[in-house]
Amino acid sequence: MNRGLAALRGLRSAPTDLDHPARAALRVELEPLLARCEWFTVGVMAPTALQALVALRQLEDALGWPALDLDPACEQLDASEGPVFLKGNQTTGRFQVRCEAGLGEGLLISGHSSADPEAADTWGPLPLDFFGP
Repeated sequence: MNRGLAALRGLRSAPTDLDHPARAALRVELEPLLARCEWFTVGVMAPTALQALVALRQLEDALGWPALDLDPACEQLDASEGPVFLKGNQTTGRFQVRCEAGLGEGLLISGHSSADPEAADTWGPLPLDFFGP
């Protein structure tokens, strides 16, 4: 099966069987696409809020992005178990987390560019640990 970014589009969950070479090839394909964009939104579908936050922080660290802050409208990050959707937005500098059953699992990155509208796209779902150590 083709494991390029196009093969991920439309999947409900990220593939769980990506070996190191497949992950490296995805990174090589993804990085120039990200470089064309000015700012990003991120969606993380995860079994828990903690797993979603870890995936977000690994992404930010790996790509050198400033860390997003928890939106003040969310009083605290719910540490309870249960599926969540985390949405982060670089223009606001914030992220929100909501309980959401029935989602898949993975990381979605949407790139945006007013200078190059054709660069805008969404990539993923990538495994939650895609940008991890």
